[in-house]
Amino acid sequence: MLRDKNLVPLSRQHQHALALCVRIDRALEAGKVDVDEWRAEIQHIFEQEIAIHFAAEEKELFPVAARFSGLRTLVRELKDEHGTLREYFRRCTATKPETEDLRVLVNTLALHIRKEERQFFEGMQKVMSAEELASLGAALNAALNGATRACALPRKPKA
Repeated sequence: MLRDKNLVPLSRQHQHALALCVRIDRALEAGKVDVDEWRAEIQHIFEQEIAIHFAAEEKELFPVAARFSGLRTLVRELKDEHGTLREYFRRCTATKPETEDLRVLVNTLALHIRKEERQFFEGMQKVMSAEELASLGAALNAALNGATRACALPRKPKA
């Protein structure tokens, strides 16, 4: 199923985070890990995009989705995963992370993103009307305003 345009900003952020996961995973596999450099990059990406992304989902997306009985359990799981991921990000940025900390972060984040994309977003698109998705998209765009501008909903050109 194609991603509804109102969820695209979140999907773009997911792509950015997955790219980070792939880069860290490749470095780990190659045995070329400068943990100080990764710590700085992870901190930057968390502060500039992921923390804002989590907050937008928790404030705008999860409450709307929780109105649908088929999505409630998934919403609870995703909220719990946000808490776990925040702890992993804290571990990887507060001190010099161990390579195992990086590996756990990468694996957990990638699984979380795939769950949101394949189960949660697909489920939302099946149960929500076009009007509900449009309203949600406007709220998400406002909530993501502080994140990297590449993730904002494209604006229509003025006529």
